[in-house]
Amino acid sequence: MNKVIKTANRVLIGTMLLSCPFLASSEQSKEELFNGTFSGSLEMATDYVFRGESETGDGDIPAIKGSFTWTHENGVYAGVFGATNKFESTPDIRAVLAPYIGKFGTFGDSDISYNIFVFHYTYPGVEDMDYTELWMKVAKDFGPVKIELEVTPTLNDWFGVDGWSGINYAVHPSKTFDNGIKLSGSIGYQELSGEGAEGWAHWNLGISKNVYGLNVDVRYHDSDVDSSHKVYGSEQGQKIFDERFVFSVSKSF
Repeated sequence: MNKVIKTANRVLIGTMLLSCPFLASSEQSKEELFNGTFSGSLEMATDYVFRGESETGDGDIPAIKGSFTWTHENGVYAGVFGATNKFESTPDIRAVLAPYIGKFGTFGDSDISYNIFVFHYTYPGVEDMDYTELWMKVAKDFGPVKIELEVTPTLNDWFGVDGWSGINYAVHPSKTFDNGIKLSGSIGYQELSGEGAEGWAHWNLGISKNVYGLNVDVRYHDSDVDSSHKVYGSEQGQKIFDERFVFSVSKSF
């Protein structure tokens, strides 16, 4: 019961924060700099799940995420992402801060879009755990359904572990209905190679809708991590990969 109360409080606090007047700037003209405009987002949720893994110690701390981006008129963009983090194995970690730079657009006159960006994960206060990924996405509408494909390799040692590297493969289908409700999901595999490493499958499915300028999302997450997994087979490891529902409220501005 206490966990349910905490969950309700977090969603309520998130709704209050995201309703603040200074965030309601999406309908105002955006500032321009070097032929580009600024945008951002803020989200509060019951958990922050990344490729099947809870990034907040199984919801032990509030899940808060935000981003701030400058986007050029030709599709080049750069920005920074931040979120709360909690790893039991590394108690000094409290947050992740990630600068990124990329380019989006379409292939010629086709209706196939792309988004390619470099994303550098940093963990303030902790040494030798930073690493970088190259995200590569292509997407196409097939009638009412949009399909996005993702291939994301690491560019250096995964979490700073010597000799470990990873590639995440994922498919992200989505469909938006006439009433504004969006059904979306993801199924992927995080390949992890190196001595003692092992990958895992992960998936999610959820619905979202814009309500009074806020995006409300309810999503189910799960993975195939069990007690036999080389990296996350411990009791604590399985706990952060447990199936879970996540409720989030976000605002773009």
